[in-house]
Amino acid sequence: MSYPGYPPQSGGYPPQAGGYPPQAGGYPPQAGGYPPQGGGYPPQAAGYPPAAGGYPPQGGGYPPQAGGYPPQAGGYPPAAGGYPPAAGGFPPQAGGYPAPAGGFPPQAGGYPAQPGQGGYPSMPPGYPGGPAPGQPMPGYPGAPATGPSVPGYGGGVPSNPQKGFRGSIKDFPGADPLKDVEVLRKAMKGFGTDENAIIELLGNRSNKQRVPLVAAYKTTYGKDLLRDLKSELTGDFESLVLAMLQTPAKFDASELREAIKGAGTDEACLIEILSSRSNAEIQEINRIYKSEYGKSLEDSISGDTSGHFRRLLVSLCQGNRDERQTVDVSLAKQDAQKLYAAGENKVGTDESQFNAILCARSKPHLRAVFQEYQQMSGREIEKSICREMSGNLESGMVAVVKCIRNTSAYFAERLHKSMKGAGTKDRTLIRVMVSRSEVDMLDIRQEYLKAYGKSLYTHISADTSGDYKKLLLKLCGGND
Repeated sequence: MSYPGYPPQSGGYPPQAGGYPPQAGGYPPQAGGYPPQGGGYPPQAAGYPPAAGGYPPQGGGYPPQAGGYPPQAGGYPPAAGGYPPAAGGFPPQAGGYPAPAGGFPPQAGGYPAQPGQGGYPSMPPGYPGGPAPGQPMPGYPGAPATGPSVPGYGGGVPSNPQKGFRGSIKDFPGADPLKDVEVLRKAMKGFGTDENAIIELLGNRSNKQRVPLVAAYKTTYGKDLLRDLKSELTGDFESLVLAMLQTPAKFDASELREAIKGAGTDEACLIEILSSRSNAEIQEINRIYKSEYGKSLEDSISGDTSGHFRRLLVSLCQGNRDERQTVDVSLAKQDAQKLYAAGENKVGTDESQFNAILCARSKPHLRAVFQEYQQMSGREIEKSICREMSGNLESGMVAVVKCIRNTSAYFAERLHKSMKGAGTKDRTLIRVMVSRSEVDMLDIRQEYLKAYGKSLYTHISADTSGDYKKLLLKLCGGND
């Protein structure tokens, strides 16, 4: 796959043969050069250190070991927490791309490898100048820390652990933010904008590879990437590009803020985010919301909603749901009986009981509860909720149940509703496509096809247009 902006002009980065890096294993390893072969600086004639009798002096001097400088085996320096000894090359920096033999493990703030990758695979055509296999990418800054244990997309319990990774967007092997921002800058510089270059680049990078571009752009050009994109792009395409350059928690926090402060409250957005994110993700959203908007998410929700619906949202935004995967069948039966007694089997409805069970119990446990409830009452719990409740509380409770019962089917329905009828609810479409592209987009596509008889890809193609459509289809990942 060819990427605009690669390779640079003659004399740029990377240089031609004989430049940097020339061959695997060196930096560069020309005769008499730097760095050394295994052990230290090369002891070639006229190299450094000189032959015995020169500098450094005999034993007891500096460096003490035979074989040159540094004295420690494996690299320079090997202090704990410092540079790991990358074989034969230039040691990576903490938070960047490590390149130990046989793999590409994640480090805090770095990029996780995809299953099956061993080091850097060879670059695709049109992307020369990558490192030799097994070598680290020079000059690769790690992603900036954004607070304690920031979860990425899919940072919680996977929706379907036995299936493995079910997203449509994966890490791009060997992606370098310094090269990527060069492509973005070139796409926006001069007369007109090369939207295709922006689509190709952002549509082939994971969130953990896109977010560092903002810092890399400012470091390289002294300009704000988001501001430059806003001045060059318009409409829904602009909104989609800006959404893709935010961390998951920051994007969720901004969507919740918009749902609360806009004209009227977007209750469905509040429920969608709070019922589908893990505890760690919700806690990170709360932290960012408070720091960005000077007010807690709970206070904002309380000021904009009321009654039992407010209680439902406040319970969900605590991020305190039981996340154990084991199911106690006898407890599931007890909970089903409590729900039946609080609704169908009583005059009036005890909404607090529904709230307590639906917001606190684990998702696997609740799926067992829903099954027990159907056997006991002869109807699905969603039907009972519709009979017993009304308004926002009814739609909120039903959405929570649907999201817990089958998360991918719930999001397929959200996407379908955003596109059906006159006009498109682009905010919902963008939010779901961006937030699920690295979690369960493949499952959502299957559920969409099963429920609506046509593929998500086909529906997006028919309902959107231009560059906006092209980038949405990249997130979709293919037709079914």
